Amino acid sequence: MTGRGLHLRERNYRCRAGEIDLIMTDVRTLVFVEVRYRNTARFGGAAASVNTAKQRRLTATALHYLQRHGLDTPARFDVVAMGPDNQIDWIPDAFSAQDF
Repeated sequence: MTGRGLHLRERNYRCRAGEIDLIMTDVRTLVFVEVRYRNTARFGGAAASVNTAKQRRLTATALHYLQRHGLDTPARFDVVAMGPDNQIDWIPDAFSAQDF
């Protein structure tokens, strides 16, 4: 992801609401990244596993992070999905916190 201009800020951020795999910066935007792997596409694959419930937990965790660090900056949620073929799909701005 650093090849895409993102810079690592934190890994595996945890709070009561949940966990965020990677927190990156992209110029002036904070990027919360969920990394998913599925060895089969039987139930929709890795990207599909970031369902509404998971999105809510990620949003709550991201809000906790922003409040804890006193940040008022643009943010987005990206998903990195990997499958058994070792293909990596990076989905920038995969969902919006405004949906919740």
